[in-house]
Amino acid sequence: MIRAYDSAAIRAAEEPLLAAGVPLMREAAHALALRAVRVLNDDGARVPGSVALALVGGGNNGGDALFAAAELARRGLTVFAALCAADVHEEGLAAARAAGVRVRQIVGEEKAIDSEALIRIARRSGIWIDGLAGIGLAGPLRDPLASIVEALGEEKDSSPDEPVVIAVDVPSGVGGDGAVRGPLLRADITVTMGAPKAGLLLPPAAEFAGEVEVVELGLPLAGAEHRVERLTGADVADLYPWPRRNDHKYTRGVVGLWTGSERYPGAAALSVGGALAAGPGMVRYLGSANGLPWVYPEAVTAEGRIQAAVVGSGMDDPGQARAALDEALSRGVPVVVDAGGLAELGPALEKRVDPAPIVATPHAGELASLLGISRRAVESHPVLRARELAEKWGVVVLLKGPISVIAPPEGPLLTQEGETPWLATAGSGDVLAGITGTILALAQARAEEEGGALRDADVARLAAASVWLHARAGLRAATHAGGSGPIRAGDIARALPGVLAECDR
Repeated sequence: MIRAYDSAAIRAAEEPLLAAGVPLMREAAHALALRAVRVLNDDGARVPGSVALALVGGGNNGGDALFAAAELARRGLTVFAALCAADVHEEGLAAARAAGVRVRQIVGEEKAIDSEALIRIARRSGIWIDGLAGIGLAGPLRDPLASIVEALGEEKDSSPDEPVVIAVDVPSGVGGDGAVRGPLLRADITVTMGAPKAGLLLPPAAEFAGEVEVVELGLPLAGAEHRVERLTGADVADLYPWPRRNDHKYTRGVVGLWTGSERYPGAAALSVGGALAAGPGMVRYLGSANGLPWVYPEAVTAEGRIQAAVVGSGMDDPGQARAALDEALSRGVPVVVDAGGLAELGPALEKRVDPAPIVATPHAGELASLLGISRRAVESHPVLRARELAEKWGVVVLLKGPISVIAPPEGPLLTQEGETPWLATAGSGDVLAGITGTILALAQARAEEEGGALRDADVARLAAASVWLHARAGLRAATHAGGSGPIRAGDIARALPGVLAECDR
């Protein structure tokens, strides 16, 4: 599992190592230099004679960039260091000068910026090492760094030979809460020291981090509180309740679905397809769409015992959605609420008796409607808004997007990244709802057998596992003859068994 920390936790973990004389900055700089060399090697470029630029701010990230510049110069690169603060790391600057780095003072007295010199050396450089701002950023960048980052961003985007930007720890302009409040320098690679920083996993800022590489520095983080989690394939394999030799359909888990309608029968088929593909003991279809047995004869249409429920996908009648939601909540099992059920969830919670976990699965527009705010307000700070609804309703919120946010009412957030943009297709969310319902039913059946109960923290991780499986199935479906191409939502469900087979290896 990837765990990301805020700046206070990282600095507290660094203190004993620094006190013991561990050269953390030199280790970080060495990792940066090696990553820059690897970029050149991957591009087939000669290392001696290549040109790199260290963008140097006034903090420790600037020191990392200066020491990395010195090492690259000793390897034969032509290296520039653009000093973008009046005072920079003295030891790092001395090392850079001694190694032959070409130093340019970009920010002078009264914060005057030599923009021409900066752009001139930036255009000559195929690699930029971004050490302008670090993990302590609170709020947007201020001038002169704001103007410098804007100018560099424009240059990068307009350059025919776009430079590779390697960020030190975090891209400059990325704060710890994932919000984007001002200019930032988009990275192609982020080399982060010791452990991932929260802003690297939280949207929308995470979308500007590029490939994230963690440099292990031996930070004593055991027991430190982390802010964000992200599941890997190994975590999903551990969380998924694999079938046992003596299992039967009720110990495997039965999921009930109130989905689809006369107007949207496809949502019923897609949610049932996703649920079946995730490996339940049984799927009970309890909605009103017609013809489902002809599509999925495996789905049982009779009432009976369930261990998780899915409500709302493709339901366009509020009264029908509310009745289904009330019925599902009365069963005392985990409930996934999607699409047409979301608007009815708030009123339904007012008379909720059983505290069984609930997963609400809005996209940005639906969450905006539930909170009475604009979609833009959600998209600019999805983490804050997902947590707001989770705390307000006491449910786990799965906010769907390019990077999905899974927010329990309290405790660490989870985020999971979409594997392919082809997942943005009609019905994809219906499949995800079905997958999530099955995963919860499997876990609920196992918990019942062991005499326990699922907690919100468990449900949040299971929901994150469902997002991971959905994303990997989408990628598998979108891979055609070595390339990537369009998919239909049903393709995601059809690809899921293969993803689970890979996890079981």
